[in-house]
Amino acid sequence: MRVLLLHNRYRAAGGEERAVAAIAALLAARGHTVELIERFSEQTSRRRAAQGLVLGGVQPGEVAAAVRRMRADVVHAHNLHPLFGWRALAAARAAGARTVVHLHNFRLFCAIAVAYRDGAPCFRCRGASTIAGVRHRCRGSLAESIAYAAGLHRQQPRLLANADRLVVVSEATGARLRDLGLARDRASVLVNFVPAGGFAKRSSADRGTYALAAGRLVEYKGFDTAIAAARAASVPLVVAGEGPDEARLRSLAAGGEVRFTGWLANDELAALRAGAGAVLVPSRWEEPCPYVMLDAIAAGVPVLASDRGGLPELVPRDGVLGADDRDAWASALRELWRAPAVRRERGEEALGLARRVASEERYYERLMEVYGREAPDASAHRGGLPDGC
Repeated sequence: MRVLLLHNRYRAAGGEERAVAAIAALLAARGHTVELIERFSEQTSRRRAAQGLVLGGVQPGEVAAAVRRMRADVVHAHNLHPLFGWRALAAARAAGARTVVHLHNFRLFCAIAVAYRDGAPCFRCRGASTIAGVRHRCRGSLAESIAYAAGLHRQQPRLLANADRLVVVSEATGARLRDLGLARDRASVLVNFVPAGGFAKRSSADRGTYALAAGRLVEYKGFDTAIAAARAASVPLVVAGEGPDEARLRSLAAGGEVRFTGWLANDELAALRAGAGAVLVPSRWEEPCPYVMLDAIAAGVPVLASDRGGLPELVPRDGVLGADDRDAWASALRELWRAPAVRRERGEEALGLARRVASEERYYERLMEVYGREAPDASAHRGGLPDGC
């Protein structure tokens, strides 16, 4: 197949950028022709971004030309706002390609994509009604909030009309998007995957010497809950990442056995994960399918996660906790830490779950279904993958 990927990169790179790169690499490794057109929000003025939102994207001709040049079968779009928009999809279809839109978050309805404000999930914007984003100035300034509300309102029906298939990354996110107005039969669930080399042979969580929390340091990720739980349970904690909430988190951690590493490259984070006895994911927003979860279970590390979004779908038994119940977090971590054998057992369960739901073989087969093609015989590509991967 010939696949053209589209992605408008965010100002702060995150999991969606990793997903796009992983899909491109997977398709290329299976013999498909792949091209990627990326546009960059961080290189775009806010005026230009607002213009793109209101107009439904800019320069759709670039997409049409790429489809014709490479004779693309499928245009697989990820984040389309603000610079691609619905016009990119329309141009792709007019040039002869099928279109797939991958919904990694709530950007279809929400100006800030995470559907979170005032300390809790927020779904005031629903259907094509986005006026709540103006009332609450969700983009900060009134002018930018108006531009996003108007842009999403105008684009949503056209974007959906020009998408042949939709993809969501968890059952919970799909259900939430349907509640917000997405037609029930529009979306297929495709959980993010971990490359074959990212799976541990066995769990070593019983030898872990600290708990780990990783990601962008923002309030809605709940790192303050992880810090409070670790301090109450007397468990060493390592916090990996950087972000605007870092100063507050460091203040909360002062005097405790909490170490901040700052941003880490993937190999550095993998090495840190290998020494962990547990991974904490106390997100307050309805996080769909974070890589911090997938990487942890693929490494055989037991996870404690909040009961929001798609997180419970990636946690074996006894690992799901109320997002705001700090006593429960402290108790669960304390009990897990006192029983190394239980950590190893739950790590093995996590590894088994990862092999079932997040292998690249499973992902590839499902992706071919989304594209409307049957996957070739996978045995020709396995090359010694572990059983279940």
